[in-house]
Amino acid sequence: MTQIAPSKTTAYPAPTALKTPTDLEANSAQKIVEAINPIIADAYAVHLKSKNFHWHLSGSHFRDYHLLLDEHAGQLLGSTDPLAERVRKVGGTTLRSISHISGLQTVQDNNADFVTPLEMLRELMADNQSIAASMRKAHETCDDARDYATSSLLETLIDETEQRIWFLFEAAQGEENTR
Repeated sequence: MTQIAPSKTTAYPAPTALKTPTDLEANSAQKIVEAINPIIADAYAVHLKSKNFHWHLSGSHFRDYHLLLDEHAGQLLGSTDPLAERVRKVGGTTLRSISHISGLQTVQDNNADFVTPLEMLRELMADNQSIAASMRKAHETCDDARDYATSSLLETLIDETEQRIWFLFEAAQGEENTR
């Protein structure tokens, strides 16, 4: 049996910290991280709530609401990676676990055994309004720090959030739409 000699590789020291170079001031970068991470936590929380409602929906508008909530859940989940990557690009760290999410989220979970379709729509609309308000506040923080890339990302995500609010609002109009 032939033995293979170990290859000679260059040893690189393990990083002691996740320090991404940035020209943003450290204090400003920290404020951005503190503004963005709760938005990511809320996006995960509302994503799961949207899926919960999607899975437990019933009623005459089942198909329409089922598809709407699935689409919204996908949008929310899709917002998390770009936001988390912005946090890393400015030198911060982001979410690591479900418990980290629950510690940062500002929207409330819904563990009820039954929620009417109208209650689902209204609750998700309020949650999205809360996310939009947090995004606007974070946008101001980013502008103050001259972090235009994160500001630009937030502008796109605010527009998507406002569209979800609009669709949920219109779907919730009139009691006859929930039977």
